[in-house]
Amino acid sequence: MPEIIVEKNLSDARLAELGISSWNVWECDVREFRLDMDDALERSYILEGEIVVTPDGGTAVTLVPGDYITFPLGLKSVWSVTKQLRKHYTHDAE
Repeated sequence: MPEIIVEKNLSDARLAELGISSWNVWECDVREFRLDMDDALERSYILEGEIVVTPDGGTAVTLVPGDYITFPLGLKSVWSVTKQLRKHYTHDAE
């Protein structure tokens, strides 16, 4: 099963190295929906809010501001936005 990778408390240097400030911004109100990473992996950096991502057959992961996440190609999951979400993101073919 593909694993969600979370890094916390990235340094300013690491944020700059990744180029996160140039990534797209996505916002979402409180809601729950299914999201499958069938075409590409996603890298995200949480700016505001909170989201709980539950992989099929796996353990829920709670994501909060300052978290840098890699959602791997092939991940099948349910996303529950518990506080209005704002994040940077980019998609990459693996």
